[in-house]
Amino acid sequence: MSTKIAFLLSSYFEQSEYEEVDRLLRDKGHETVLITTNDKKEVQGMKGDVDKADTFTADLFLSEANAEDYAALVLPGGTVNADTIRVDKVAQHFVKSFYDKNKTVAAICHAPWLLINSGLAKGKTLTAYHTLQTDIENAGGTFVDKRVQQEGNLITSRNPDDIEAFAEAIDKSLSQS
Repeated sequence: MSTKIAFLLSSYFEQSEYEEVDRLLRDKGHETVLITTNDKKEVQGMKGDVDKADTFTADLFLSEANAEDYAALVLPGGTVNADTIRVDKVAQHFVKSFYDKNKTVAAICHAPWLLINSGLAKGKTLTAYHTLQTDIENAGGTFVDKRVQQEGNLITSRNPDDIEAFAEAIDKSLSQS
């Protein structure tokens, strides 16, 4: 069964966390849509937060997107991308819309910052890039250091080394819903 998955990002995201996860989910038969919080559709990927990689063209602006149209939301990391999105009130509302409708919300690396700023980390067990441990704990969550952590409809992962397990968890979650 093909499901529609939204990827939400700004610019300066970790390219592999978008591109490889997107490819793995498409290979499983899912349809993906790239949504941006930017004011232009061209988005800049990064390799390891310091080296510019490729640019991509988003399908939609966040202002045009509706959570009702998707079965899941994937949040790639990258420090600058995640830091930019976490304070965006529209992005916070968007991620809460998925969570409240019990749709899969998957965040990797620094992307759990959006979960924290949206109030979704409180009382949850999450993983993320190790430097987010204190942020998760200060938000009332529990940090674990593992490849993938799933609690209900929230799936989190640590870094690009975990991409295959992350994509597999997303696919499995969607096949159960």
